[in-house]
Amino acid sequence: MDRTDGESSGQQRWFADRYAANARFVSDLAEPLIEILAPKKGEFILDLGCGDGALTKLVFDSGATVIGADASFDQVTACKKLGIPSVAMDGHNLAFNEVFDAILTNAALHWMTSPDDVINGMWAALKPGGRLVGEMGGAGNIATIIRALTEALTCRGLQDKIEFPWFFPHEQEYRQRLEARGFIVDYIELIPRPTPLPGELTNWLDTFGEQFLFLVPEKERQGFKKEVAEAVRPDLFEPHGRWVADYVRLRFSATRSAES
Repeated sequence: MDRTDGESSGQQRWFADRYAANARFVSDLAEPLIEILAPKKGEFILDLGCGDGALTKLVFDSGATVIGADASFDQVTACKKLGIPSVAMDGHNLAFNEVFDAILTNAALHWMTSPDDVINGMWAALKPGGRLVGEMGGAGNIATIIRALTEALTCRGLQDKIEFPWFFPHEQEYRQRLEARGFIVDYIELIPRPTPLPGELTNWLDTFGEQFLFLVPEKERQGFKKEVAEAVRPDLFEPHGRWVADYVRLRFSATRSAES
């Protein structure tokens, strides 16, 4: 997922315990990817952006040999505790050469903002004929939250410091990127998926929005988060007391040409 683990860098950090508490829905809602992947005993599979290994474990339980890769050391440690071999590795710089029968990736690629570098690495990591199955944030993902964050930072004169940490492509754009590298795209679809959150929107901001929070002085962050939550409340808070994030997912399946 992210490439750093320090607040001083101003980058998003990933902590396994916080992720488990506030973001378990990410892996739970992606279980249909396992059906698309259809892992088989004896296959060697990479889970790119494995997080704490919740989805990786389902592949592992299928009988396939699986290895997790994530840029967060904390998440890799959590994945290893499930008995799954895992490595700390930046998805922009994958160091594999035609070793995997398949790659699974969920909710990770949109954190990698040089997508062609990632696609090149995934291509190189797959054997000819290997499968790529993934899901990521797509065009329009969390648009309401992004708008509120931008407006709140602009009111503080911080608009010039905003650097969006995400890549949310349209399906045609991502199809073209995959095909340009030589992948055969079997399926790609943009899926609007309003997603109930397990707690407060402020917890979601802590888990996924640190790059924005770090722009605000620490003593002002609680007020900033509440301001953003109130701004999106008319659109994202349901009357019976539940926050629902405006997620849009891009799901796809592709194959590396067997002739490559």
